[in-house]
Amino acid sequence: MTRRIDRLSEDDRVLWNLVAHTAKPVKGRTAVEIPHVGPEIDETRQAPPPAQVAGNAATAAKPKAQHVSHALDEPTLDKLSKGRLPIEGRVDLHGLTQDEAYSLLFSFLHRAHAGGIRYVLVITGKGSSSGGDGVLRRAVPSWLSTPAFRPLVSSHDHAARKHGGSGALYIRLRRARS
Repeated sequence: MTRRIDRLSEDDRVLWNLVAHTAKPVKGRTAVEIPHVGPEIDETRQAPPPAQVAGNAATAAKPKAQHVSHALDEPTLDKLSKGRLPIEGRVDLHGLTQDEAYSLLFSFLHRAHAGGIRYVLVITGKGSSSGGDGVLRRAVPSWLSTPAFRPLVSSHDHAARKHGGSGALYIRLRRARS
């Protein structure tokens, strides 16, 4: 006997929304309009799409003389790679477009930050088999440095080999303010 579940969790709803918008109708049928159902995020903190961020970055003035490093410190990186520091959440961005990955990453990090989680693993993948770097592998670290992610992300670095190596990132989230 199967049990019917009427309510989806926030993660399931975000994932279903991403999948539903990519589905194509069967030949001879019309597409059903699917309303956008995403996580309930405060609209004032909503992140702009990556295309907008890239456009703003190109026209933005030079950064201040003060350089902020976003790399994890060596002891923390060592503890994460050896499993002495728990990774409390993980998200896999494989197979998503940049827009989908950006939205999923922002909502995931926003929820993790609100939940008091400190360390998460973001799996971007290593890229195409043709030898080039993956689009998400290059894009995600630059997204984490944008103003939309700054209130959430303290630092980030490439993961250890057993956690995905250069195809994954450890992210330390800022402490949530009371």
